[in-house]
Amino acid sequence: MYIFLDESGNFTKHNQEEYFVIGSFTVSDQRRTAKAFRIWRKHFPKRMRSQSEIKWSQSGLSDDLRLSTLRKIAKLDVRIRFGYLLRNNIPSSFRRRGKIEAGLLYTSIIGGLIEKYLPTDDKEVYIFCDQRPLKGMTNKGFEESIRARVIALCPSDALVKVTMIDSTSNPNMQIADWISG
Repeated sequence: MYIFLDESGNFTKHNQEEYFVIGSFTVSDQRRTAKAFRIWRKHFPKRMRSQSEIKWSQSGLSDDLRLSTLRKIAKLDVRIRFGYLLRNNIPSSFRRRGKIEAGLLYTSIIGGLIEKYLPTDDKEVYIFCDQRPLKGMTNKGFEESIRARVIALCPSDALVKVTMIDSTSNPNMQIADWISG
């Protein structure tokens, strides 16, 4: 099983969005969805086709194209889950000295969303999250924390791998961006 997650927004007070949203999907064959998304790019305006990443929020995309892209994604035989957090309702347990512990909060939200796909009988679970700064936590700490949370819900001999990757290098991460958008 392959799980891809991407977020829309951030926790800072300068963000205009009311919600912090994390979109995700799981698929058994990541190459098939990546290829389908790359082929679908021909529907985007010519000037965008050569870009390494086309985001949901990018200007120059019509609402009709956004809707047809989401319909295409829905037909790719993926299981979609999402989670959201009202930004002005962040629990006090994730605040310290008036500041948000963004790394811990992000880890908690991601872990909760991944648990929606579990338990599983799959012997291999690969989790890919968008590369982002995690204040108060290292990427390795994040990956180990998520892995520990997931491995308990998998078979005892399962391989669980958590990786943070740049969305510009992976079409599946771009699909997750569209879901969270």
